[in-house]
Amino acid sequence: MKRNTLISKDILPSVSSQRVVSGFGFFNIWVGMAVIIATFQIGANGIDSMALWEVAAAIFIANFIIAIIGSLSGDIGIEHGLSFAAYLRAPFGIAGVHIPAVSRGIVASIWFGIQTYLGATAINFIFDRLTGFDSWFFWYVAFAIVQIINTAMGIKAIDRFAVIAAPSIIIISIWIYARMQGMVSNKGIDLLTYQGSAETTTWLVVMIANMGFWATLAIDIPNITRYIKAPKNEKNWFKRNKNNYLPHITALPLVQTFMGVIGAVSLLATGLWNPIEVIQETATGWIMVVLLVMVVLAQWSTNTAANLIPATLTFVNAGSRINLSYVSGIILAGVVGTLFQPWAILDQLFLYLGYFGAILSGVAGIIMCDYYIIRKRRVNVKELYEPEGQFKYDHGVNWAGLISWAISGTLAVYFIEYMYFVGFPLGFVCYYVLMKSWYLKKHPQKEVESNFSDEYLGTTVGRDWEIVTGGSEQEVASTKAK
Repeated sequence: MKRNTLISKDILPSVSSQRVVSGFGFFNIWVGMAVIIATFQIGANGIDSMALWEVAAAIFIANFIIAIIGSLSGDIGIEHGLSFAAYLRAPFGIAGVHIPAVSRGIVASIWFGIQTYLGATAINFIFDRLTGFDSWFFWYVAFAIVQIINTAMGIKAIDRFAVIAAPSIIIISIWIYARMQGMVSNKGIDLLTYQGSAETTTWLVVMIANMGFWATLAIDIPNITRYIKAPKNEKNWFKRNKNNYLPHITALPLVQTFMGVIGAVSLLATGLWNPIEVIQETATGWIMVVLLVMVVLAQWSTNTAANLIPATLTFVNAGSRINLSYVSGIILAGVVGTLFQPWAILDQLFLYLGYFGAILSGVAGIIMCDYYIIRKRRVNVKELYEPEGQFKYDHGVNWAGLISWAISGTLAVYFIEYMYFVGFPLGFVCYYVLMKSWYLKKHPQKEVESNFSDEYLGTTVGRDWEIVTGGSEQEVASTKAK
């Protein structure tokens, strides 16, 4: 009998016993993810053209919007326990899913490489000073292996690490800000009244560029929210998702804004956007050790949750035909991220951010439309794992999803300065029109045909989706409520 290649234990829906992350734990994870050194550059890019409060407002608003989108898509994990790649079979088909999913996986892998490189250079700096051993690539490999092992240990290990990393990162970031602010004061600059006069960028450009940082994580956040604790039989969206949206709208905007402000102040103080470089040149002794802790924890905590998990699950989903394991997927993500030479991409970070943010912005609109408008949060979960089920569409492809993505992604790239504000709504509208006028008639969806029966809800009605296999053939069976 032929094996069901849509089933892999690592992309099955999570059940109640696997939901071990609290709201505070998710907050810590988000703090760890939100502190990335590249954010310093966002703030620095705007300070020459505007006041510090305007830079902060641009970053805050951008991340608050992303936090809302992330909270909305996070309900897919809260409600159904589905990973990003598994849910994407609904709007793109069981075969078509691999194009957007693997694209996101490659992007996450590259980000893993970038973050690992930044951490490795900091480690190398310290050891070069202390021992004379100078090999950033050695530390790159070593740092990558440590992060891969941590991620392979599962979400609970990541949650425990975040408890240590988050407060450490916040404390050290405050210390860095105080040091940069002191340098600015010594130059006679008043941060409260400073007003940049250059015309190198605009407020809107700074805001949209910052959205590119987390545009992709906002749509694949179900990879993490599927492990967040949520009350069963709770029909109120806000009560059911409080452990999802509260960390989103607090940790991400506040931490990202603070990092951007540090970058802006650093530029005013020294002419360099990266305060880490400044302190490396001036710090000695234990201060260098503190700096190392900041850099390593920031990159490590971001990579495990924001890059390795998303990349791994998309690769596992694509490789289910060959039984690609979770650990193998993590290793593959590390290899892919390295092959793209992140040390070269870092020099063109904003160009890179712009293009991948634009291309994938349409996917966010498609997911939001499919989940909230087309299906009204009802999903025929068992057929996501059924090769001959409703999500087979046309030879495994939902052309409404792929056409919508092609249109929205292309136009978002064309209007690159406004990428997210072009790609997201276009993806949403195109998908809605194509599904309603064409694809739902050609391929009826059971949850829609049922008039949105609660039979297709999960946590809201106290249901754990269980995909079971039996007999000599792996086949998808029915689901049951616990």
